[in-house]
Amino acid sequence: MSLVSPIAMTLLLVAGWGIFAWSAKRRWRLMTIGPPEHRFDRLGERFRRMMRFAFGQWRMPRYRLAGVAHIFIYAGAVVMLLRGLILFGRGYSANPHFGYVVFNIGTPLGNLYSLIKDAFVVAVLVGIAVYLYYRAFRRLGRMTINFEGFLILAILTGLMLSDMLYDGARMAWHGEAASMWEPLGSLVASPLRGASHTTLAALTHLGFWGHVSLILGFLNYLPYCKQFHEITAFPNVFFQSLEPPGRLRKVEDLEGMVEREETLGKARIEQFHWKSILDFYTCTECGRCSDNCPATKTGKLLSPKHLTVNLRNHLYSRQNELIRKNGEPERIDLVGQDAVINPEVIWACTSCRACEQECPVFITYVDKIIGMRQHVVQERGDFPQQLATAFRGIENSGNPWNLPGHQRTAWAEGLDVPRMADKGEAEWLLWVGCGPAYDDKAVKIARAMAQLLNMADVDYAILGEEEQCNGDPARRAGNEFLFQAMAEANVEILKGYGVKKIITICPHCFNTLKHEYPDFGGDFEVVAHPDLLARLVREGKLRPRGSVDATVVYHDSCYLGRYNEIYESPRSVLAGVPGVRLVEAAASRDRGMCCGAGGAQFFKEEEPGDERVNYARADQLISTGATVVASACPFCKSMLSDGISSRGREEEVKMMDIAEVLLQSVVKHEDTDRAAQPAQA
Repeated sequence: MSLVSPIAMTLLLVAGWGIFAWSAKRRWRLMTIGPPEHRFDRLGERFRRMMRFAFGQWRMPRYRLAGVAHIFIYAGAVVMLLRGLILFGRGYSANPHFGYVVFNIGTPLGNLYSLIKDAFVVAVLVGIAVYLYYRAFRRLGRMTINFEGFLILAILTGLMLSDMLYDGARMAWHGEAASMWEPLGSLVASPLRGASHTTLAALTHLGFWGHVSLILGFLNYLPYCKQFHEITAFPNVFFQSLEPPGRLRKVEDLEGMVEREETLGKARIEQFHWKSILDFYTCTECGRCSDNCPATKTGKLLSPKHLTVNLRNHLYSRQNELIRKNGEPERIDLVGQDAVINPEVIWACTSCRACEQECPVFITYVDKIIGMRQHVVQERGDFPQQLATAFRGIENSGNPWNLPGHQRTAWAEGLDVPRMADKGEAEWLLWVGCGPAYDDKAVKIARAMAQLLNMADVDYAILGEEEQCNGDPARRAGNEFLFQAMAEANVEILKGYGVKKIITICPHCFNTLKHEYPDFGGDFEVVAHPDLLARLVREGKLRPRGSVDATVVYHDSCYLGRYNEIYESPRSVLAGVPGVRLVEAAASRDRGMCCGAGGAQFFKEEEPGDERVNYARADQLISTGATVVASACPFCKSMLSDGISSRGREEEVKMMDIAEVLLQSVVKHEDTDRAAQPAQA
């Protein structure tokens, strides 16, 4: 009773791979329904990132136990690929030890592979046990708990057990002695050795044909379940955006689009380009994105995972009409009360990128949400009405508060702050930003920065009344028209003064000027104020010698941290101040929780939920026992000040920018130096 059955194996392979090819072709056609997207640049870097993050599973251990379990299953699957090829070959070979010669059982490589394979079978079973525990017993909220998840675990278990059964029954059937190179087979063979020849042959066939059938069956199930990522994860990581995370692409020829009556923004599923659809295919529904989303954590409707899954399900539900050659697909808008995406979902996003930081396969969410905002804002005029005030203010007064332009320099009263119009040129332009210029809670930041720059003898100037909003709130709220108008006007002013180097106080200004203004001809060296202050202290131009007795926790701004990886410089500034005891919040650095202001949230009412985002973040920071919460963002300062006040802790916990903390130390030192000098006659 031989395993050799070329006809059966051929029929199985042709059917299995043929059906899969049909499914793959349909998924390919569906993926390419949208506009083109160029992602074939910098191939060497793409390959290195794919090897690191897809093959090397670099992000998985961010959730330690689940990450290790996934690595076990993933590595086991990689090792078992060769096993599948060997078993396919054994359907054509009378040799029960067949392994394409090189991996034949009994050869050095064959023995070594058999041992490694058995080790990974155990590792896969351990990984399966972990995920079964998470799904059946702990029932983790971030995971999608459904039949599909249990079915996938059952298939994987079946693959491992059928492999063990085949090896054990084969060894007993052929009278092979126990072998250190096949420990699992030897273990299974032991109780089977007394069975009849017919029984052992039947068990061998069951293990063999069961395993190869499960391989091909699972292969054909992949395009229709969340495990599709086993195929799409590598290309999705390979084709990830290599642009700075903080950069939104310029929407080209807006006026022409209007004249041609083209849709602005993402109104329908077929308007997403192929990489976005590949994102939908690749979502594993692990929920890491939603587990770290400030909107999800505070009870808003937005869940990045559900957003992706809902878009994917909508795509799949319309695949026949979308990929047919004849006729136009029905135009179905994505956003609406009874549509695919509830408007509350897209308006709850703070654009903090916590979701994207966690995703192990580099799915993006912020660009998709802003794309949908662009449509509802620019074509439907359907947006939170508080944003109308911000839009009018930016357009008419150059600031989202709609305050008079002549008040923009009121913050500098009593200080020696040079203006570019008077000075003509300067090494640095201090871009103040609307928050430090107009928001009462942020004015002190601008004043502290000006004083520190004066003390360090930095050659700088401000634009004064000529400075306008950089456009970030408008762009993140979906008003691309207004953003582009502001960007073009600002670039013209900056170029008119020959500006080369810019210091920013606001991370949103920093991100926009550095990463997005180049699209409008604005190529400047842009430095965030934490980096500049750290440099001035390092060079001895600012000497923090006066003691500031405080326990300080630093809150990471999303647009400095996750967007631009500025984590160390603000901490170094604080750590260099005598008397400061620096502590860390549990959620910090690239896992720091958003203050709730980003994505134009600062200028609108927060979406309904269980709690305000800034209150939740304030609780995290207060729990550290800090007497000072430090930030490096005017919006963070304002939001967290309100959060601290909401808890009645404003007398015990002060909210300060790092520039204010540093100024206290430098001023104390300057005062001490002056007091020590002898009186002049």
